[in-house]
Amino acid sequence: MKLTILFGGASFEHEISIVSAITLKEKLSGFDLNFIFCDQDHVFYLVDPSKMKAVTFSKGEHKKMPQLSLSNGAFVQKGMFSSTAYNATVLNLIHGGDGEDGTIAALLDFFSISYIGPRVDASVFSYDKRYTKWLCDAKDIKSVEYEIVSSDECKVLSLEYPLIIKPSCLGSSIGVSIVKEESQLDYALDTAFEYDSSAIVEPFIEGVKEYNLAGFMADGEMHFSIVEEPQKNEFLDFEKKYMDFSRSEQVLKAEISEELETKLKSNFEKIYRNLFEGALIRCDFFVVEGEVLLNEINPIPGSMANYLFEDFKSSIEALANALPHAKKTKVSYDYIHSISSAKGK
Repeated sequence: MKLTILFGGASFEHEISIVSAITLKEKLSGFDLNFIFCDQDHVFYLVDPSKMKAVTFSKGEHKKMPQLSLSNGAFVQKGMFSSTAYNATVLNLIHGGDGEDGTIAALLDFFSISYIGPRVDASVFSYDKRYTKWLCDAKDIKSVEYEIVSSDECKVLSLEYPLIIKPSCLGSSIGVSIVKEESQLDYALDTAFEYDSSAIVEPFIEGVKEYNLAGFMADGEMHFSIVEEPQKNEFLDFEKKYMDFSRSEQVLKAEISEELETKLKSNFEKIYRNLFEGALIRCDFFVVEGEVLLNEINPIPGSMANYLFEDFKSSIEALANALPHAKKTKVSYDYIHSISSAKGK
């Protein structure tokens, strides 16, 4: 199967995207893979698979590789007398800004390039944690209690300590703080506001049961991964998550009841249907007193959550063969012709 891995981007999660791409090179061995790197200046480079190493990008060696542009249906390498088109299905592996905020999705849609990943509307509702909360309200999905704070306002919080504070539009636990008492609040908010102008404040639930579930839709049916109970300390911090992005060994299935597994899958499907078609996503849930609460939606999970699937290659192939296709608008100019005819022109 032919597949183009698109990675990099101009975001705080740029390096994590590189780690994910390197991991998928191993996990998708046997596929006919192209690797396209988007640098922080939004220049696209065709990366030699043999050079898919972290130091290639940290040392700037990618700049010696062919630059690509976009054309209808493909990335294109232009030569003096000819050009080469790379029109395989793209797997959007750009984490954070650019990849998960809808920018790349809009670009690929605009150039009619087939891709695995969240579409623009799905990106909007999953990238910004405020919108995720509103999505939960609209779809009758329970989530953790929250308040929204902004860098340009003073707000008295009504939630009780301890709290967890997260930038609204960032993943990988960057800028996240646990606040155990009021004296720590200002510093935690300043940390979050370094990355975003708004933040989500939630109660920090100590010892909460957390479960991760990934999945996608193909041919009208949901395909689920195993359910994982992640191992963590107080919470999954950046270092722990960074290491998780390079995971390639399948994890053990969580020992949970069939009833709980059904609840998790039901909530996942509610989130996914009529919004995330074309994407493989991972949802992180809390379970509090038997009640399932959505914690986060990961529209482009680290290394595509390969470690949760028993047959990751087959999953990617099934998804690639069942991607949604936007209906193309046909422009006829009938209206202009009728006006011109009426005016005798």
